[in-house]
Amino acid sequence: MQEKVVLITGGAKRVGAAICRRLHAAGANLMLHYRASAGEARLLQAELNGVRANSVALIQADLLDLAKLPSLVDQTVMRFGRLDALVNNASSFFATPLGEIQLSHWDDLVGTNVRAPLFLSQAAAGPLRKSEGAIVNVTDIHAERPMRNYVVYSIAKAALTGLTRSLARELAPDVRVNAVAPGPILWPEDDETFDEVSRQRIISHTPLKREGTPDDIARAVRFLLEDAPYVTGETINVDGGRSIAI
Repeated sequence: MQEKVVLITGGAKRVGAAICRRLHAAGANLMLHYRASAGEARLLQAELNGVRANSVALIQADLLDLAKLPSLVDQTVMRFGRLDALVNNASSFFATPLGEIQLSHWDDLVGTNVRAPLFLSQAAAGPLRKSEGAIVNVTDIHAERPMRNYVVYSIAKAALTGLTRSLARELAPDVRVNAVAPGPILWPEDDETFDEVSRQRIISHTPLKREGTPDDIARAVRFLLEDAPYVTGETINVDGGRSIAI
């Protein structure tokens, strides 16, 4: 990853921040996108630029605004001179029980989880072909096994998994496209569904009997970007085996 340039969405905190730290430690320069987490983004930028000067730049955008998406790619290339990888990490997550689903829910969940990755990948296709780069999408194990009361989110992540395979065909042979599907890694910050009893039940049904860490996801992303030159169109479940035990 030395001197490679990576654009990562939702990179300011949680799993996104772990991906940024892991790729930066491997030598990559980063364009770190955020929507509302300006404070966290600036702190992470300062931390990483303290390690290697001018290696991390920030860009703010609402990914639901399609008109703004090409500028993320354009500004990355303008700042660093190239683009080698796109990590579509940003995601909305909230419950949408059947009977309570609204159009705004659909627009938000599908917009962040499918539409933005599609149009960002389309905008990035030219620079990535030039560098023979790669795309990694962050999906979810519930793309394959839908989660109760999360109808729209499960649909959106399933669509992102399908988009991963489709883009792998469209962009071959120049650009590889893969996905990482997390299992129980970090619990949602503001979702009351996952109380302590629910969390322990999920962990007990996970073969490795423990939660994963954000760095587990970051390691998988780095592997797909750096050490998997003959892998495309695939999704790696990073879930402690939960997807085989649900």
